[in-house]
Amino acid sequence: MPKVYTCFCTDIIHEGHLNIIREAEKLGELTVGVLPDSQMIRYNRFPTKTTEERMDMIRALPGVKDVIEQDQIMYDDVVHKLRPDYIVHGDNWGDSAMQAIRANIVRLLDEYGGELVEIPYTHNADVEKLDRQMREKLAMPEFRRGRLRKLLNMVPIVKTIEVHSGLTGLIAEKTIVAKDEAISQYDAMWISSLCDSTEKGKPDIELVDMTSRFRTIDDVLEVTTKPIIFDGDTGGLTEHFVYTVRSLERMGVSAVIIEDKTGLKKNSLFGTQVEQTQDSIENFCEKIAMGKKAQLSDDFMIIARIESLILGKGQQDAIERARAYVKAGADGIMIHSRQKSPDEIFDFCDVFRSEDKETPLIVVPSTYNTVKEDELKEHGVNIVIYANQLLRAAFPAMEKAAKSILENQRAYETDSALMSIKDIITLIDEL
Repeated sequence: MPKVYTCFCTDIIHEGHLNIIREAEKLGELTVGVLPDSQMIRYNRFPTKTTEERMDMIRALPGVKDVIEQDQIMYDDVVHKLRPDYIVHGDNWGDSAMQAIRANIVRLLDEYGGELVEIPYTHNADVEKLDRQMREKLAMPEFRRGRLRKLLNMVPIVKTIEVHSGLTGLIAEKTIVAKDEAISQYDAMWISSLCDSTEKGKPDIELVDMTSRFRTIDDVLEVTTKPIIFDGDTGGLTEHFVYTVRSLERMGVSAVIIEDKTGLKKNSLFGTQVEQTQDSIENFCEKIAMGKKAQLSDDFMIIARIESLILGKGQQDAIERARAYVKAGADGIMIHSRQKSPDEIFDFCDVFRSEDKETPLIVVPSTYNTVKEDELKEHGVNIVIYANQLLRAAFPAMEKAAKSILENQRAYETDSALMSIKDIITLIDEL
């Protein structure tokens, strides 16, 4: 019999999947591939079931001869192994990522005369309801909170981008790029105090209170599913920090990063140009320990941000602090630098990794922005945060549009640089 292959990337089976199976088994003997967790998230679908549970779910369906694990999102390995006569897929090749997958399938089948069979996507109220329910489930605090820890075991490096509103959250959620038959997207979101303050027209000195900052979190949580890392500045007084931890944990935030400075907060990129005081190791360790004691679940992470390199205190001080903070209970170490070269970051990571193979390392390459993620990964970095790029991109674009309208006394000249209202509305999901 002809060999038929299809691949599912789902935690639930609905009428659309059953229709694909019915059509596929008409063509021959059907094998169904199941993507593992690490590849599921490349489809922007965070798994709620294990790979084996998903395989068992498919095995139970009539018409399926065999179920295998497709360990890569692209089809090269599975096609070379099975050489199917037909690959069956829905015709929902919407974005560039899906188009890249289609091109990969066609190229592989053309090598030996196989055929891609495209089944019309099933549009009905029941399918749409199930898809919406899955998205809403992923957004629930108990599912979202532990997602960062899981990602650390799934991906080589957790790509994180700054968001400061529901709209920027949607950009982080939905932006996917396909390049050279590889698919890339953001894994997590960073809610920055700098961007939160700037968006409100306030200075970055912890002037915007936690109640206001929590409203930003709520705006993002309401329309997204990806994990959130929260910029907690210094954490404030230890007695206040424990309440912040409880609040963030209850909301479904995955992690808070606090920096080891005291007094009026000044942005780290000013370095020694402004007066900044680093907290003592003992005080900061107590703050970490009290925060860990206050949290109720094992999912939430408290990450310690070390300012020693920013303040010119050198590698030895930074390493000494990292050792102490991990011992106090920190779930990760963020090392910060304002140098244009990543060399001092690499030096720190290499020394830290020689002593500690497990504790996650986090970096923010704002000034040393020529460094590639693969280079960071080679030095043991687990999370990279692009901490302010969306805000910085928005301001000049908005200013340019405002100036153009004033100069031309109409909006026509700036219209070609603007996103259409239709596209913006399409970005926002309706219930």
